[in-house]
Amino acid sequence: MKINFLIVLASFFIFNYSNAQGCSDAGICSIGGAFHENDDKKNNHIEFGTVLGKGDVDVKYLSGYIGYTRSFNEQWSGNVKVTSQYANGSFGGRGSVGDAFLTANYTPVTTNLYKWSFTSGIKVPFNQSNLKINDHPLPMDYQSSLGTFDFLGSVNLNYKNWDFNSAIQLPVFNINKNSYFSEYSGTDDFVTTNLFERKPDVLLRGTYTINTANRKFSFKPNLLLIYHLGEDTYEDIYGQRQTIKGSDGLTINGNLIAGYHFSSGSSIEASVATPFVVRDVRPDGLTRAWTAGVSYKVRF
Repeated sequence: MKINFLIVLASFFIFNYSNAQGCSDAGICSIGGAFHENDDKKNNHIEFGTVLGKGDVDVKYLSGYIGYTRSFNEQWSGNVKVTSQYANGSFGGRGSVGDAFLTANYTPVTTNLYKWSFTSGIKVPFNQSNLKINDHPLPMDYQSSLGTFDFLGSVNLNYKNWDFNSAIQLPVFNINKNSYFSEYSGTDDFVTTNLFERKPDVLLRGTYTINTANRKFSFKPNLLLIYHLGEDTYEDIYGQRQTIKGSDGLTINGNLIAGYHFSSGSSIEASVATPFVVRDVRPDGLTRAWTAGVSYKVRF
């Protein structure tokens, strides 16, 4: 019964290719779920991942990341992750390194069924979100970073097979130098994002884990609610800051992760995701109709 349910759920995610927004590439989606199994006492984890995605209009994405996690003891761990992205569409193709994420996680030792953990960290951009092709400005949809230094924090709860996460991503320092003007681009597919400034995000997520009897395979359907706390802004040709109407509001994403766990402690995971509810306008370039990814984690 569980397997049939997962097959139906996966099929729905794969074929529901609505023109909408997937998970927030700003990074808030990846900082929750900070409960690490460490029964084999392997304190070091290296993870490689790649993600394919379909964005707004005709933009397609190939994203990658590498991350390293160090467990210092039962309570404390730290993580560093570096991202990159290649975007291709009617403007051409452009790729670059994106951001670095530095986070720390604290898990209180407890014998209760309810387990808590707390994560905080920062996002550091590698560029000012003004990548160009042949010296022509590109909209945010082609940028590999939002060009902001962000604070990230989450509170995570585990109960039996359930994981719940609440998180916030707060832009603290903006170095965004995007110079895209829709009116001079020859298309109205993307809104103006000159000197773009983005508002914070908050997230709620619920995940249910299903393991096979030998615990080799795992399936994790999860639902994410991301609320954008305010309307983003840009600077017009007169130097006046303008609000982008409809850029605030709720996004709801569905995601399914399937994993295989090797005897060595390493694991491989595949995921598919698609949105059910989206904001009216997504000027930040995080629009995804669907994503499909694979990652490999080595523990030593």
